[in-house]
Amino acid sequence: MATVTITQITDSLQQQLNISAQGGRDKWSTATDNQKQPDIEYHPDRAKWKARTARRLEADPSLPDTALPEGFPQKLDSPLVWEGKDWKDEKEWVYQLKAAEIKEIGDAVKHFHGLDKPLGFISPSTFPLPTLGPVLSSIARELHTGRGFSVLRGIPVTSYSRADNILIYAGVSSYVGGLRGLQDKNGGVLAHIKDLSRTHPAESIGAPAYTTDRQVFHTDAGDIISLFALETAAEGGVSKISSSWRVYNDLAQNRHDLIDTLSKPWPFDGFGGDPPYTTRPLLFHVDGKIVIQYARRLFTGFQGLPRSRDIPSITEAQAEALDTLHFLAEKYALHLDFQKGDIQYINNLSIFHARDGFRDDADHTRHLLRLWLRNEELAWSLPEALEPNWKRLYYSVTPEEQRFPLEAEIRSASKGGVKY
Repeated sequence: MATVTITQITDSLQQQLNISAQGGRDKWSTATDNQKQPDIEYHPDRAKWKARTARRLEADPSLPDTALPEGFPQKLDSPLVWEGKDWKDEKEWVYQLKAAEIKEIGDAVKHFHGLDKPLGFISPSTFPLPTLGPVLSSIARELHTGRGFSVLRGIPVTSYSRADNILIYAGVSSYVGGLRGLQDKNGGVLAHIKDLSRTHPAESIGAPAYTTDRQVFHTDAGDIISLFALETAAEGGVSKISSSWRVYNDLAQNRHDLIDTLSKPWPFDGFGGDPPYTTRPLLFHVDGKIVIQYARRLFTGFQGLPRSRDIPSITEAQAEALDTLHFLAEKYALHLDFQKGDIQYINNLSIFHARDGFRDDADHTRHLLRLWLRNEELAWSLPEALEPNWKRLYYSVTPEEQRFPLEAEIRSASKGGVKY
C-alpha cells in the first residue's frame, strides 16, 4: 500500500463511514421500529445463553439446517485449527532468550540511542539483532502460516528504565511486524493495559482493559496483537487465547444459521460519535481464510460507555451468536502462563483473546504494554469492509508523529462519560 496523508485517510474513512451509517439506518429502520435490545450484557451469562438457544430452536427447529453463506467452507483444515488440550508443553510456543541474545538486545539499545532518532524510527535497520532477528522472523511466519501464536520469554525488565523497556519492545517487535498500528488519535502507537480504577472515576472508563475486571473473548484491531508484561498481578489475570478457526468449525458442524447471522451486517456502536453507528459483518471469508473481527462491548456497552440510545438494537439471533462465540472460545481455549518479561504475539485475524479478573497488591501491579503490528510481506488479504480502518491504523502517521507514552492513559476510543 502506498503512503497517504492523514487528511486523505481521514476524509476517505469518514466518507465511507457516513455511507455505511446511512445505509445501516435505511436498512435497519423498519426492522428496529418495534425491536428492543435483547437481555444481554458485557459479561456473558451461560444460563441466559442456553435459554435463548433453546427458545430459538424450539421456535424454529430448522435453524441448524440453514445453508452456509455462498463460498463459506464446511470445514477448515489448517494448523490454525487447534484446541487448548492439543498443547501439552509450553516449550512448543515459548522461545526462551539465551544470554547472548539478551546481550544483543542491550547492544541494540545502545546503538539506537547513538542514532539520536525519535522512537518512531525503530526498525530492524536501527535496532540490529543479527542473531535474534532470524528467530523473530520465524515467529512472524508461525503467526501467519502456523499455529498463530508465540511467546518470547526472558526480557530483563528490571535491568532497564521504562523508556528503554519500551524501546526494547518496539525494537524486538519490529522484526515480527514492521508497521505499528495507531491506537489513539493523538498519534499513540503504544498502549498501556493497567487497572486505572483507583485513580480514575468509573464513569471515565469505557473498556475493561483499564480495570481488574475480566475481559471476555474478543479481537483487537490489526493483524498481530502483541503484549509485553512489565509486571504481573498478585493473583489472577490469566491470559487466554482460542482459535477462531476451531470455533468456526464447531458452528459449521452444528449451527449454520449462526454463521449466516455473523456474516451479515451488525450495528457497531459509535458511543456518541459521528456517525452514531456503523454497520459491517463480524465474519468474513477472504482468499480461502476465515476472519472474525469483533469486540463484545461495541454491542453491549461497558461501564462508562453504556450502549447508546436511538441506534439499532441487535437481534435475538445476534445475541445468541455473541454468546456462542464466547462460550465456544472458552471451551477450546489455551491458558498461557504469562510471566514478567514475556512478549506474547498472536494472529488477531485467527485467534480470540481474553483474560481473567485479577488482584494487585503493593508489590505486584499488573502492567502490560500493547502494540498492533503488521508484517507487509506475510499479511493476509483483508475483507473490503476492514480496509479503511487498516489504512488508518497503519498508514496515517509518519515515524515523527508516532507517540510512545511512558505512563498508562485511557485511549480516546475507550474514554467513558459520553452524554446520551
